[in-house]
Amino acid sequence: MALIEVDNLSVTFLTKGHRVRAVDSVSLSVDTRESFGLVGESGSGKSTILRAICGLAPISGGAIRIGGEPVATPRGKAFSRKVQMVFQDPYASLHPRHTIDRTLSEPLAIHGIGDSDRRVMAALADVGLPTGFRFRYPHQLSGGQRQRVAIARALMLEPEILLLDEPTSALDASVQAETLNLLSRLREERGLTFLMVSHDLAVIDHMCDRVLVMQHGRAVEEFPRADLAAGRMKTDYARSLFAASAERMG
Repeated sequence: MALIEVDNLSVTFLTKGHRVRAVDSVSLSVDTRESFGLVGESGSGKSTILRAICGLAPISGGAIRIGGEPVATPRGKAFSRKVQMVFQDPYASLHPRHTIDRTLSEPLAIHGIGDSDRRVMAALADVGLPTGFRFRYPHQLSGGQRQRVAIARALMLEPEILLLDEPTSALDASVQAETLNLLSRLREERGLTFLMVSHDLAVIDHMCDRVLVMQHGRAVEEFPRADLAAGRMKTDYARSLFAASAERMG
């Protein structure tokens, strides 16, 4: 059974008196332990789908189900225990005046989970950071280290699902691969399900089992990783994205 079901989802924003449909009747499903990619140019609506799942964007039509159950509005603690999101910019997503220890222990306190010292130390070890980082602040860490903290925070409640919004695009090229490999390892070890957004087909090819191409808020084409790797796309738009990505990679 699909763990994530998005059924005819539409998201409409009111901007300067005009209604803008950021997502237009998009459907997708992600199986348990699968990694599913959303790809498209900026403004294609891919990140808005993640935000809608989390309750951060207004749903104007359609339905979202997690484990067969419709998501509640507002999203409650049960949702947080099951679904967590890792944002694009790790500096913006971490509180600048909170130590790493506070950032990681806060979800545990909110959910009444004890043994925070051991859990924080284990979380840092899990993402490859020394325990000495506990009492540092975000500005004392590199971009890659901050994103590792953001990933550790997302995993503190042991969710089943990670929503990944361009998790490496704000990082240096040398750090991107390390972060993607970390995510792949954690997915394997913990049996996680990923729904991942990227504008970079090479990242999606590395991380995802299936991919949905989006353009102007609509679903254009869905295919498995094998078709992506072989360049077997049916639509001109998907082929043009593939060609542009291949060109960037030289």
